[in-house]
Amino acid sequence: METRNTKTVTINVKDMTCAACSSKVERALQRLNGVQHATVNLATGKATVVFDESLISPGDLEKKITAVGYTASLEVSDGRSADAKNDDKQKVIIAARRMWVSWALTTPIILWMLPAMFAGGHNMDVMWPSKSVYGLGMLILSSPVLFYAGRHTYLSAYKATINLSPNMDTLIALGTLAAWATGITTFFSHIENYAGVAAMIMAFHLTGRYLEAKAKGRASEAIKRLLQLEAKTATIMVDGNEVQVALQSLKLGDIMVIRPGEKVPTDGQVVKGATSIDESMATGESMPVRKSMGDEVIGATVNQEGMIHAEATRIGKDTFLSQVIKLVEDAQGTKVPIQEFADKVTAVFVPIVLVIALGTLALWLLFPAQFTSILHIAKPYIPWVNPHLSPVTLAIVATVAVLVIACPCALGLATPTALMVGSGIGAENGILIRRGAAIQMLQYVNVIVFDKTGTITKGKPDLTDIVALSGTEDELLRLAASAELGSEHPLGRSIVKAAKERGLELIEAENFASITGRGISATIASRKVFVGSRKLLSENNIDPSSAEQDTARLEGEGKTAMFVAVDDRLLGVVAVADTLKDDSRAAIEELKHMGLVPVMITGDNRRTAEAIARSVGIEHVLAEVLPEGKVDEVKRLQANGKKVAMVGDGINDAPALTQADVGIAIGTGTDIAIEAADVTLVRGNLSAAVSAIKLSRATFKKIRQNLFWAFFYNVVAIPLAVVGLLHPVIAEVAMAISSVSVVTNANLLRRVNIRSEYERGRS
Repeated sequence: METRNTKTVTINVKDMTCAACSSKVERALQRLNGVQHATVNLATGKATVVFDESLISPGDLEKKITAVGYTASLEVSDGRSADAKNDDKQKVIIAARRMWVSWALTTPIILWMLPAMFAGGHNMDVMWPSKSVYGLGMLILSSPVLFYAGRHTYLSAYKATINLSPNMDTLIALGTLAAWATGITTFFSHIENYAGVAAMIMAFHLTGRYLEAKAKGRASEAIKRLLQLEAKTATIMVDGNEVQVALQSLKLGDIMVIRPGEKVPTDGQVVKGATSIDESMATGESMPVRKSMGDEVIGATVNQEGMIHAEATRIGKDTFLSQVIKLVEDAQGTKVPIQEFADKVTAVFVPIVLVIALGTLALWLLFPAQFTSILHIAKPYIPWVNPHLSPVTLAIVATVAVLVIACPCALGLATPTALMVGSGIGAENGILIRRGAAIQMLQYVNVIVFDKTGTITKGKPDLTDIVALSGTEDELLRLAASAELGSEHPLGRSIVKAAKERGLELIEAENFASITGRGISATIASRKVFVGSRKLLSENNIDPSSAEQDTARLEGEGKTAMFVAVDDRLLGVVAVADTLKDDSRAAIEELKHMGLVPVMITGDNRRTAEAIARSVGIEHVLAEVLPEGKVDEVKRLQANGKKVAMVGDGINDAPALTQADVGIAIGTGTDIAIEAADVTLVRGNLSAAVSAIKLSRATFKKIRQNLFWAFFYNVVAIPLAVVGLLHPVIAEVAMAISSVSVVTNANLLRRVNIRSEYERGRS
């Protein structure tokens, strides 16, 4: 349970090589007193820890990670240290260096081994120039490959062993050392020399590590691209003069000068000029957005046309871009529920493989004839099988193959790499995923509930009709607008705006009260004024029947009609209309084609609600629902076995967004920090909801594919290795390919087009 002392930190964890490593660190952290929750992500190399800082400190967390054999460093508050930016690049450079050194020495080994290999196994007659020279040469050439290029593997295996947490490097170390040791024993026994094979195994292992590091780097490219978007400098006004300063020197309130073609240095508000700005990096929207005085601009977007002056309103970690990066990193640090099964397997995977390897060695030594008979059958079909080797040699070969074929790495990378790529693609398209679990749940959603105002409609209603039952229209509007002066509701603001446009003199109201879901009341010149629904009038003993005919007509046209009464007398009705967002109908139609049932929920009366619903193609309408009633409606749908996504504006819809299986908040501009939602749509249109569901389905498809192949590979490969049908080098190649293929498959997500049909038609 979270307390006021609860704190969350991110710790960079280095030297993790497989899922067994990340599981070990995670278990170690979770056992600490004061740690409430810990998640360790192998793909990102980060641990996210929620802890009670009155019981434990971040330094204690780092010490614990170090104690179990890994290098830990606390990440800076904005998550963007210089080390973090270059870490992936440095990993690739180091992995490449190890790989090329290993192949420089392994290539001569292969060329020297070819005559013996083509002659069938390690044929002594073709071990040029002699068996002794050949054996000594294999030892001399293979030793630097193992103990120089591959020393990091042995160091990792040593640390894991002394901490009683064997990992994938433990398996590689045991396999290569066993094979290399045959190069020594061959001088005084009948065991064949596999020292050269040990070098080949290590070379392929280091090649796999290099390819994996490169592919993982591509998986995290979204964060890197976001980091690179920032402007490096800003031009600001100082005492009437333009001065260029470093971005880090910007202060709140500085007036920035932004010319055509320049990036907006930081989030701000236009105070002079007008232009069009390319906001595609923030929203995924390809069309430039018109900006003029009073409009917000987003840092790192590009000014297209005119010169503008903008006041800096957010800097540093508070900017839109920083928040996006933080959200993406948070999503990548969470776990998808399906990963729990893979985690349970990987926690025991390496110990089980070690047991299988020991069992393989024992069985081959105890029952050599039975196993050799299998090799005789396979020999015509598998070129590397050689049943004529000594029983001890065959036992060692099978054991080494078991050790190097087993790969917990693929299992550990299957889910987080797909989530990394998916969340990055989402950020590039204005879809910000707060929790990784939302990716999994979105694909199961079969009902999608939309709030009306600000979600299906633009949320900026205009006054359309004034029906005065007594007195003049201006007097009716003046009273209604005076009462609404204290209201923050869009409907109230539209009435005030219309009155001011008519030049009406408004009276300051007293005793203003907002009655949730019904309307408002206020005292104006000692008269009690009510503006709102039938329920509001009925609760105050005012009869609305004289305006019912006009109200029915207005509501049938999709307008929101509000009764205006003074004291106990109905004066008339004012109506406002909220226009639909341009893509609402097309997006809802596409969602229906995708198999989802759209439902509209609103506090509006049924006639107005049904008129709006008809115009966008929604058949299921929940009308006259108060904000607190939206939660009950979502619960009712869930009780009927439905998986519900709720799309709302994230303010009055927060409880319903939290109750839904997936909460999707409509954001606009820089308003992205909506805590109640699992997903935030920066663009603020429904096409983004279509894209979010397409992204979820595509990402989870990749996760399922990755997990299937990771499990399938191990289930098939390990038994083949046990019976001696896999050459250790072939086994290592297959192991390396399995890890690389999982990450590569995740990167193929980039080819998936998640744009809605409406957006494709516009481009």
